[in-house]
This record gives sequence, structure tokens and C-alpha cells, in this order.
Amino acid sequence: MGRGPPVVTTQARPAAPGPAAPPGDGRGATVRRGLRAVPVPVTLVVLTALAGVVLGRVYADDLLTRLMLGAAVGSVLVSVAARRLPSWLVAPVSVAAMAGWTAFSLHLAARHADLPGGFGPIVADAARNGIPRLLTAMIPVEPAPDTVLVPLVAAWLAGLTGAEVALRAGRTLLGFLPPALLYAGALYVVGPNADPATWPSVAFAGAVALGLAASDRRGAPGTADPTAGLAPAVRAAVRARLMAGTAIGLAVVVGLAALLGPLLAARVDDRPVDPRRYVEPPRVESLDENPLIRISGWALNPEQKLLDVTTRAPAGTESRIRLAVLSDYDGVTWRVGATYRNAGRILPATAPGVGPVETVRQEITVADLTGRLLPAVATPREVTGARVAYDPATGTLIRPEGLSPGLRYTVTSARERPDANLLATADVPAGAEVARVLRVADGTPEPLRKLAGQLAEDNGAPYARAAAIEQFLAEHYRVVADAPSGHAYPNLNFFLFGPRGGGGQRGTSEQFAAAFAVLGRLTGLPTRVVVGFESRGDGPVRAADAFAWPEVLFSGVGWVPFDPLPRPDTEPRPVEEDFRPTPDDPPPSEVPEPTVEPTATPPAVAAADRPGGDRGLSTPVLVAVAVAGLLLLLGAALATLAGMRRAQARARRERGDPGERIAGAWREVTDALRLTGRPVGGDLAATEVARHARRALADARATTTTDRTTPPTGDPTAPPTGETDHAGYGPAVATAPTMVDGPDVDELAVLLNQVAFAPGSATPAHADRASALAEQYVAALRAARPRWRRLLWSVHPGPLRWRP
Repeated sequence: MGRGPPVVTTQARPAAPGPAAPPGDGRGATVRRGLRAVPVPVTLVVLTALAGVVLGRVYADDLLTRLMLGAAVGSVLVSVAARRLPSWLVAPVSVAAMAGWTAFSLHLAARHADLPGGFGPIVADAARNGIPRLLTAMIPVEPAPDTVLVPLVAAWLAGLTGAEVALRAGRTLLGFLPPALLYAGALYVVGPNADPATWPSVAFAGAVALGLAASDRRGAPGTADPTAGLAPAVRAAVRARLMAGTAIGLAVVVGLAALLGPLLAARVDDRPVDPRRYVEPPRVESLDENPLIRISGWALNPEQKLLDVTTRAPAGTESRIRLAVLSDYDGVTWRVGATYRNAGRILPATAPGVGPVETVRQEITVADLTGRLLPAVATPREVTGARVAYDPATGTLIRPEGLSPGLRYTVTSARERPDANLLATADVPAGAEVARVLRVADGTPEPLRKLAGQLAEDNGAPYARAAAIEQFLAEHYRVVADAPSGHAYPNLNFFLFGPRGGGGQRGTSEQFAAAFAVLGRLTGLPTRVVVGFESRGDGPVRAADAFAWPEVLFSGVGWVPFDPLPRPDTEPRPVEEDFRPTPDDPPPSEVPEPTVEPTATPPAVAAADRPGGDRGLSTPVLVAVAVAGLLLLLGAALATLAGMRRAQARARRERGDPGERIAGAWREVTDALRLTGRPVGGDLAATEVARHARRALADARATTTTDRTTPPTGDPTAPPTGETDHAGYGPAVATAPTMVDGPDVDELAVLLNQVAFAPGSATPAHADRASALAEQYVAALRAARPRWRRLLWSVHPGPLRWRP
């Protein structure tokens, strides 16, 4: 048999002598490598969690901080566990884990906020409105699904991105950038609404430094010299490039520090920008902006059920349910003017008053009430069952989604009872903080000012003034359900001083509350109007229970309600019995001119008793001096009147906004008509007044022409005629002069109607045109007057005292 190939055996070469490995050295190396890998993930978790700490300062509790800590830990752990997976697979796995943690967190937040409804609609609503509600939420923000969703997702994505860059790519400093951006975003969102984040910022900088130091692997085996094993020439080139790059980087850092350091240091004391100013908060509809106009409509349908109320309050107490607080008045409309912020279940507390506080808990079910305003007893502290927005200044609520039949919510309120013992001596605040509730709009009717002055004349204390206004309204006016709505200056003037038989001196609670508030502001009281309902315990609240009442702000006491409505079964006293407006001060022209009384002739004195030649002024000289003095006084009076008239006309046509200038030009025309004995009635429209003005100018021109050209009736040369005028002369050139060439008064009427029905639309050019038209018309009408009447035109004192 043949033998196979010889077997060649090779003896292993003995290993080079070296230190013997201790037992378990492989396991120790693994542990050391693991420990060296821990600092960077831990640093990423700390940096991301610190953003949650900063943002949690504007939240009502620490739920958001705990949820963001969980997101930081989860995102980094997923990246660490998936390091051996392909990079393209890590993101889907991490996003799936993020969805699970987000769903769990939203469930906790929904339970924490006690939100009604299913979980699906809550999550969908949070996804749609997360960002705007986060920036419009009232501070402190209650952790709810819509206010925690965005921070949670941002924290998870920051942790995922940072871990992938720092751990997989080995770029530690670049990996810390996503958490740094998240931290800066948290600072921006908080803005000026919390104290400076000093210790979180120091901790963030320290964590970054420790993470960078721990990630330095220069001491690891095999990495002591990155140029080891290279050729000497290549090693020198690599080292030169490393040194150059280090020098350039250091120069860039130093340059940026020198450039940006002073700028940042100068802004240390600046107030941060609040991003909430860029987001429009929830607003009410126009119907809710002025719910005062709804009073008359509700009064005509008294049985309409608006709410169902179940109240838990001390027995025997009545609760006024507030719907809206109206603080702004422009002479036409009372408005809410509130700034609503999305709020959670717990509402921010306001400074308590000095009176006792009662806790009132009501369960309210909406029936036929519409709009967005949410009724509640003052002052709400907790709301469950409905998402609300809140205005702390007025203590009113809205539901941004609007009211719907069947909506049920529970409100817990802290109702304050003012201490009546402090009211008699309480003062009222003043200054910029209450300027809004002290403002009196321009155009106040003079009777209102006089009535306010009369009521305040004998009542120096603020509470006495408020009580006097309340008593005056309750004693002189009647409450009726069919009174028309309206609380502008003309409506209030008619309500207070209109004829009793013509619809005046009667109204709904709208006019009573608005009149009290305006009269109160005229006497220096900060007032507002509240619209709400009278609830007498459990049961339905109907339209008949709706009413308005005024409130006055007293220092140290708070807002105190007043009731100016008359008592049942009382007959109002005529206003004329207690209010007699003093006549206007007469203009200087109507002040009686001093009359020189004839003095008695002094007794004759013997010539021997006087020095010779000193016989005094003779009687003719004294008379001449007296006459000259009277003429000088008369001339001065006439010159003063003429100057006042010119100043009045110039002020009317040139001062104020365009609307006021147009109205002043119209006053010039109507005063000119009164000067000619052709006044216009207050019930005529502007176009009717314009026709009247054209006819007056035509009549004046025709009369002047007749006086100058037509001979007497007995003159045989006069042409035959059928009628004669009142002076016995023949007919004028036109017996019915209704149209003449002259200034276009109709255009002036159009401009006046534009001001009345489209306020704010008039321009300075319109005002200039109105002024020119009025000046031309007055000049034409004056020129058509007889000569001696033209002389008296400019000094007539009537326009100085006539009221519009």
C-alpha cells in the first residue's frame, strides 16, 4: 500500500515574555469600557431633564417635569440599547417608543386635569391646538394633554438626536447641541413669567463640562497617540495639522467670546421677551362683547330657560351669577374689553378683600343660553367639566368652543362679602391702574354733568356719592320690560330727562346700571357694569332673572355692587321736583351794562368859601365824559362780542378731529338760520335742514331785491300783480323762491350724515370742504340781509349761548 504524504507538524513559537494577565482581566476590561461609556448618556439625560425643570416653573405642579424626565431617560436608553442595530433602524424604534410614552403621559395629564370626554378626542384636540394653547395658557399652566404634548415630543426628539450624534458618531460636543437648543427654547417660552433660572443654567453648564471631560479617551489603551505606527514624515504632517486646527478653533472661540461677551453681559438685566404677545388669545364674539344689549330681549321673553343650577352654599343666601363685566365705555357702547387666557381646572387666586369669604359650589347645565361667556358666581376658583379661558382682572370665564345645550360644568367660587362698616370712610383709588374705570368719554350731555354735580355737591365721601346716585335713580324712574335697548349718551339723556309721557324716565336694568356708572364716573367714582342672573338656589334660571347692576371700586374693600332699581310697588317721583338745572352762565354780552345814575347837584357854595378861579368841572363836561365812557364801554363790548364770535366760528371749523369739525361747520349753518329768524327743529333730518337752508337764502335774496327795486303798490307804473308781500310792495322776482344758486348745503348734509352713520370715515379733506361750504353759506346769507342787520350780525350774542 502506498503511504500518504508525510504529516508536517509545526511547533508553535513560544510567546514573548510579558506580564501575566491577572485572573478575570477580560471581564474587568469590559467593565471599564462600560463605565467609560456611561457619562455621555447620563449627561444627555441630565441636560434634557433640565429643560423640563426650567419649563416646569410656569406650570401649576411638577407633573410636566416628571414626564419630561421620563422622555429624556427613555429616548437615551433606546439609543444605547440599539447601538448594534443599523442606524436606519434606530429612529423608527425610538419613535414607536416615543408614541407609547406620549400616550401614557397624555392619559396621566387628562386624569390629572379631570377632562371630560373620550381619550381619542382629547388627544386629537391636543395635537391640533398644542402650540397655541401652550402660548395662550394662563400662568401657572395646568398640566393637561394640550399643554404637555409639545414639550414631551420636543424632549424625546432632543434626547434621540443627541444620543445618536454623541454615541454612534462619536461627536460628543455636537451631540450636546439638541438638548442645548431645547433648554434655550424652554427659557424663551417661560420668558418674564418666572424668576431667573440661575441654578438650572449653572447645572447645565457644569453637566456639559463634566460630559466633555469624561468623554476624553486619550488615556484608553491603543489611543494614546493617534499618529502611532505612521511614517515619521506623515506623523509630523498630521501633528502639524492637528496643532493648526486646535489653534484656529481656540482663536475662533476667543474671538466669539470677545465679541459676544459684552453684548450678552449688557442684556443680563433686560426683561425677556414674552412669546405670548405674538399669539392672539381667545376672543369673544361681538354679541358677547356687549351682552348689555341682550337685557331687553330677555325681558320680552321672561319664561325662556337659560340655565339649570344646583347650588351648595350657606342656607338663605342669594347668589348673583355673573355673565360678563363691562369696564370700557366710549359714549356709545359698554364693552367687556377682557384678555382671556386658557386656564386649567384650578384658576389663579387674586388678592382677597377684607370682608368674609363664602365658598359657593354650583353645578350649572346650559339650556338656551348662547355665546361663549360662561356664567359663574364671583370669584371662580375651580372649574371642572369644561375647558375655559379666564380673565383675572374681571373674574369672568369663557368657553372658547362656545356654549351648547346640555353642557354641564361645576364651578367653585370664593364669594366675598364687603365689610359694610368700612364703606362709610373708604376712599376710592386713583391713577393709571384704574384709569380704565374712571374714563369719561367725550360728548357727555350737559344735563348729565349738572345732575352729577348736584348729587355730589352735598356728598363728599365716595360712598355717600354712590348712595346718593343709587337713591336718586330708585326714586325717580320706573322699570318696564318693553323699553328699547340702548345706553349711548343720547339714550341715557332721554332716559334721565325725557318727558314721562313720551317714553322718558323709564327703562330696563340696562339703562339704570349704565346711568349709575356714567354718573358715578362724572363724580370721580371708578365704576363698571355687570351683566348676570339672580339665582335663588336650585332650579332653572330664566330670562326674567337676567339683569344688570353697577359696581364701585373702594380702596381696601374691593368692588361693591349697588342696586339702583326702584323698590316694588313704589311710584316714582317726577325728576323736576329734585333736579332743577341752573341756567347757563350768560356770555359777557348779556351781563347788564353799568348804568350811570344821575347824581344830585351839589349844594351851592358861596364864592367867598372857594379860592378864586377854582370852580371845578362844569356840568356839560361831566355829561360829555359820561357819554364818552358809555360809548367806550359799548364799543369794547361790541368788539369783544365780535372777537368771541369769530373765535367760536374758527374753533368749530378748525379744532378737533374731522368729524367734530364737520359738526361744527353744520352748527355755523344752523346758527345762521336762527339769526335770520328761520330756526330749524330738532326733529328734522340733515337733508330736510339743507332744503330749509336753501329756501331761507332764496327768501332773503328775494326780499332784498324787492326792497331795492319794487315800487309801492299805489304806483301806477307798477306791473299788475295778484299778491303783495307783507310790506305792501309788489311781488318779489320769484313768489316761491325755493332754489337759488349758492353754496351746496346738500353736500354739507351728506358729510354730516357720513359722520353720524360711519364714524371715523371722515378725512381732513372732508372737514376742509365742510368748513368752506359753511363759510360760503353764512357769508351769502349775511349778504342777503339788510344793511343795518348785517351790522348787527357779527355782534349778536345768541350763538355764544345757544345749545345744539
